[in-house]
Amino acid sequence: MGSKLSLLLSLLCFVTRLCFSFSASGKTNSFESVPDLEKSMYTQIDGFPCVRLLNLSGEIGCSNPGRGNVVAPIVRFKNANELVGPAAILVSLDEFESLLSRVSNDPDFARKVAGILVESTTQVQNGIKGFSPDVKFPQAGFAPYRSNNFEWNPAGSGIMWKAYNFPVFLLSQNSSLILQEVALMNEKSKKAYTKVVSEFDLVMQTTKSGTHDSDSCLKEGTCLPLGGYSVWSALPPINISSPLKAKPVVLTMTSMDSASFFRDKNLGAESPISGLIALLAVVDALSRLGGLEELNKQLVFVVLTGEAWGYLGSRRFFLESDQQSDTMKGLDLAMIETVLEIGSVGKSYPQGTKTFFAHTAGATSSVNGTLNALQHAQDSLITESIIVKTASTSNPGVPPSSIMTFLRKKPQISGLVLEDFDSAFSNEFYHSHLDDLSNINSTSIVAAASLVARSLYILAGGKDPSALNNIKINSSFVEELLGCLLDCEPGLSCGLVKHYISPSTTCPSHYVGVILGEPSTKPYPAYAGDISRFVWNFLADKTSIPSKNVSSSCSKDCNGDNELCIREEADGKGVCVISTTRFVPAYSTRLKYDDEMGSWTVLPSNSSDIMDVEDPVWTESNWDVINVRVYTVQTAAYDHVILLLGILVTLLAYLLIVIARTVIRKALKQD
Repeated sequence: MGSKLSLLLSLLCFVTRLCFSFSASGKTNSFESVPDLEKSMYTQIDGFPCVRLLNLSGEIGCSNPGRGNVVAPIVRFKNANELVGPAAILVSLDEFESLLSRVSNDPDFARKVAGILVESTTQVQNGIKGFSPDVKFPQAGFAPYRSNNFEWNPAGSGIMWKAYNFPVFLLSQNSSLILQEVALMNEKSKKAYTKVVSEFDLVMQTTKSGTHDSDSCLKEGTCLPLGGYSVWSALPPINISSPLKAKPVVLTMTSMDSASFFRDKNLGAESPISGLIALLAVVDALSRLGGLEELNKQLVFVVLTGEAWGYLGSRRFFLESDQQSDTMKGLDLAMIETVLEIGSVGKSYPQGTKTFFAHTAGATSSVNGTLNALQHAQDSLITESIIVKTASTSNPGVPPSSIMTFLRKKPQISGLVLEDFDSAFSNEFYHSHLDDLSNINSTSIVAAASLVARSLYILAGGKDPSALNNIKINSSFVEELLGCLLDCEPGLSCGLVKHYISPSTTCPSHYVGVILGEPSTKPYPAYAGDISRFVWNFLADKTSIPSKNVSSSCSKDCNGDNELCIREEADGKGVCVISTTRFVPAYSTRLKYDDEMGSWTVLPSNSSDIMDVEDPVWTESNWDVINVRVYTVQTAAYDHVILLLGILVTLLAYLLIVIARTVIRKALKQD
């Protein structure tokens, strides 16, 4: 009996030691709630996703391959050759293109890529010669000439136009540091029983439903069309009830949307926001000039959106005009005499001479008139060291720009695009998240705006030298716009923007977004982007004349011809003004919205319209949530050990019970 008691005590000691050995290996924590427990287990990763976009031919962009989350250990790209199973690849931006190239060319390697995490650093631009995920001739199919081999964008790689069946995230700077440590930890603990993994929640509705093109996903309701709202405004306002013959129109335009591999990291500072800021500065300067109504031509300003995606804005602009929509009330496109587009103008030299290039197309006489106006404006700015040159005749035509739509629709039109480059983009980060505030300078934008403002006065018939010299760009206003539209501090919470609207976010992004609900001439604020609403309010204010119906509740009394209520979002009251400023829906000309069904239909292409035939009809997949987090998991081998230990403990417990019963029974019999 003594030997059995000794065995029992030995077994108890063994089990006790086993339990303590496992508990001592980790720290003891107390959790007051489930969120506390989750916070200790998971680290949320901040970043910017690449999402799934579709067209009539198929898909581009990124998505989880199936309906569930993707979980994989984190491995640095330099160690990717050692992969034995699926892994989340941590890669620096300068190696990102080579990683995607290897994925495209090596199917065995591609099968092991569960996801990609792209590092972000503060000085990344300094170490990269150029990074542009767009092609070398962006949107070549819409050009009014055929020269597909010409390279407007030499840095272009075309990676944003391919489909990737795994998630890709651009990390924030803080998350980059966290994951660099995690990857290093995984490398050092190859023989350990734990690994740190990333979990990607990037499930796209189009992937779940098996709708892999725009036509099918719109029918199933798993995607929405790309689009937004363009804005046009007349200075001074157009009297639509006047019996007088309409004046010829001098139209100045730019665009407000950009593109990027990563959906929400999309500033487009040089291309196209430098042009947008220049246009707003031009309107601000000309609005302070008296006597514009006496000029013999009408100034019209247009800010387009959707141009990065098949020139959605400019093509819809023409269609709305053809349909005599209320959005175009007061503007007859047949009266356009000259089109001047402000392109990328933020990279001329900040010191020394600021040089710009005039890319022209159309009727020679009108083009010469525009060039002469620019030359006259340059001469009046002699102390500012600004030069305008005619673009090289070896160029195949105008660079990728909205004016291509105008040349397609009205081949006889006179057009000019003002750029800071001649035969190749000066922007080495075209359609990249690196095209940010550090990529441009304000003096270049001020110089371009000065040229355009004075040129417009001359083109509209202005001949007063003193008035011309009084047209000055407010450089402080340009600096303020740079902070509002291209930075998070102050971002859209800046005083200028909040004077007009109540922004939905602080950090600006110039991705076009999707059309929500039925397109309207007066969109619900939540359906029109912050930038569109700000531009509409700003232009309506600067091009306006006071209304007689100035009241504390302009939304009720502001119903006369050309009367608009501005700044209503900002203070809840608004101010009633007279202005010819309109929202114009921007979405594919091959789409029609069914109000009763609340759905979109793809229309047949118009074979006589080349741009309609070329229209890819871009849509964006719906999703529920996008999320990345990291946590520690045990290896399969460790799980097997735990299972075996569990079985052993169970057998020992059973043996202890049997022995204990035997001992107790014998003890009772002896008593």
